Amino acid sequence: MGKERNANQGRLALIIIFAVLLIDQIIKILVKTNMYVGQTVEITPWFKILFIENNGMAFGMEIIGKLFLSIFRIVAIGFFSWYLARIVNRGFPTGYIVTVAFVIAGAAGNLIDCMFYGQIFTASLPGQIDPAHFVPFGQGYAPLLYGKVVDMLYFPLWTWPDWMPLVGGDIFFSPIFNFADSCITCGVIVLLLFYTRFVNMGLKYQDSDTDEKKD
Repeated sequence: MGKERNANQGRLALIIIFAVLLIDQIIKILVKTNMYVGQTVEITPWFKILFIENNGMAFGMEIIGKLFLSIFRIVAIGFFSWYLARIVNRGFPTGYIVTVAFVIAGAAGNLIDCMFYGQIFTASLPGQIDPAHFVPFGQGYAPLLYGKVVDMLYFPLWTWPDWMPLVGGDIFFSPIFNFADSCITCGVIVLLLFYTRFVNMGLKYQDSDTDEKKD
């Protein structure tokens, strides 16, 4: 029974990872090949598709160099993949496994942009007449690992009144992000709220039998 449960958890984790990657890449490719940088499509007053690209981390942050960030992503995904396999084999709660799978999938989605988009797409430019398009591998706008991450989800929920100190006139939530970013963020939030106690257990635990590890 334990091995069957572990196998089911492993299949669920793989389905989540591949589903997130598929959805993320479909959205990014559609935006990349149909819009120019800075173009906006208004879905509602509080939700817009706004195409931007960035060299940095989630939500457009740029803290460290591009090459270092790409290599860091590869190492981090490798570690978390090993960790996921470990907690699956040891029968950890399904909810925790799902959470880790979402984080891995989100990180991998942005890594694909960094690794390959510069190799397979022409550059996206502000106001260009023709959007970016596919080119033979290696003839794109940037070297391997130097591709830009495609962002497009923008939720300007409201603007603070001008009379408010510090934030007056600013948009409440201004980051522009992508589906992969949202998976990472939601996964981390759920982990911190509900599964913090399992993090170290996943590194230290040796057996597959424990009364603590239940859904």
